Amino acid sequence: MNKSRDKRGQAMVEYIIIVVLVALAALAVFAVFSDTIRAKLSGAVTEMDSGTHASDAQAAVAKKSQDVLKDLDKDGLK
Repeated sequence: MNKSRDKRGQAMVEYIIIVVLVALAALAVFAVFSDTIRAKLSGAVTEMDSGTHASDAQAAVAKKSQDVLKDLDKDGLK
């Protein structure tokens, strides 16, 4: 058997596992802080745009993230 080929395959699998773990950690952080992130982005939109987008952003913050996810099918976003 070719030892160098086995080590390259093993290293690739290790990198893939690390990437998956980092992605799962990022999803967990976004899930925990999603309401805070939405509020911060809404504040930024409000400061930069005083038109209709600002009022839409403020209205979106009033809803919880769980409610937004439940209403995705109703809003036509799939």
